[in-house]
Amino acid sequence: MSEPHSSRHGFFIIATLFLSLGLLYGIWYSYSVFLVALIDHFGWSRSVTAGAMSVFILSHGLFGPFAGRLVEVFGPRRLMMTGSVVMAAGLLISSQVNQWWQLYLSFGVLSALGLAACGWVPSVILTEKWFPDKVGTALGFVTGGIGVGIFTIVPLSNMMIEHYDWRLAFQVLAALVVLLILPAALFILREPPVSEDSSARAQASTSSGVSKPVDAVIPAHDWTVATAVRSRSFRFAVLAFFVGGCLSQLLIMHQFAFMVDHGVAKTVGSILAGIIGATSIPGKMLWGALSDRVGREWVFTGGLICILLSLGALALVGSVPGLLMPFMFAFLVGIGYSVNAPIIPAVARDLFAGPRFPSIFGTLSLFSSMGGAMGSWLGGALYDWSGGYQVMLWVSASLALIAPVMLWIAAPRKPESPPAP
Repeated sequence: MSEPHSSRHGFFIIATLFLSLGLLYGIWYSYSVFLVALIDHFGWSRSVTAGAMSVFILSHGLFGPFAGRLVEVFGPRRLMMTGSVVMAAGLLISSQVNQWWQLYLSFGVLSALGLAACGWVPSVILTEKWFPDKVGTALGFVTGGIGVGIFTIVPLSNMMIEHYDWRLAFQVLAALVVLLILPAALFILREPPVSEDSSARAQASTSSGVSKPVDAVIPAHDWTVATAVRSRSFRFAVLAFFVGGCLSQLLIMHQFAFMVDHGVAKTVGSILAGIIGATSIPGKMLWGALSDRVGREWVFTGGLICILLSLGALALVGSVPGLLMPFMFAFLVGIGYSVNAPIIPAVARDLFAGPRFPSIFGTLSLFSSMGGAMGSWLGGALYDWSGGYQVMLWVSASLALIAPVMLWIAAPRKPESPPAP
């Protein structure tokens, strides 16, 4: 890597983002245990209660393009500071709700907008700027923090809910966001110094993550949001990540309720959620580094195969005695779903590198989040319609087959040249 991207400070930035994403997205995935607590407390249906997460994911995604543009105008640090305060306020208000629509507004909208501002988009932009030559590897490490969050924050939330109540759990999570994310953005996170050499390297980066010579041919035009969304690559990348996001959230959000329904104790269920997070840590790092070497399409396909195998284990929960199948599911789905985190931004940069990349990536993230919102709601809706989760398993298997095909057609290994605006 070139100076200053190989500096010690760059690795310190990456480590900070690793921990920040762990907390922020650990809160996201903690809703799987809040889901059961809220159903028990209020008696809401599963589709209504899971709908709050669908609104959350949709709000998070809809703000993506705006987050990308705000990063271009104000920089990632200011956006992250503001977002941390907004997210904490949303979580605090969520602790006082008494009606489902109040939860939709406080958690589903306010907390989600705060997370979108201080989480995914600015973190990816900072990572890409510090390590343009090894985007997949760097993103694999940064997004590995999400697994740490699932491994720690989900069991912590369940412990607070079991020993105290869900209202206090929301309040503690709000305090953690303000006390950790705000100071990190204020005092630690910085953009790297800009040099002509680093700019040329970023433009000349190939889809495999290996830089071309600095004197490589640079396209005559830059990608814009308008030209990107009209491209074939964007359309099929959107389909791949919409389907992948739908599948991941469908399984992650409903696995806890599925386990409880099939006789697995709630405490064990929270441990399984922690295992999903723990296995996703090396998974993200492995997939990210591997994608720099063998290509994004092969790696994404491998992740979806792991998810398909996890569905087989999930289908046998309750039929096979003991906890072997639940633990196999947790391990396989943790490894499999983790492919999304480094591959989505890496593919976006492979296809649409340039000065408007933040806005283009934010727009692509919108469609990925829409898929996640669909998956979170779909699991509850299929359960309410069929009275069980059997239909959900078949739908999930179909999604696991469709997603990699779409990415192969998007072909990040052969990026299109930007057309004239």
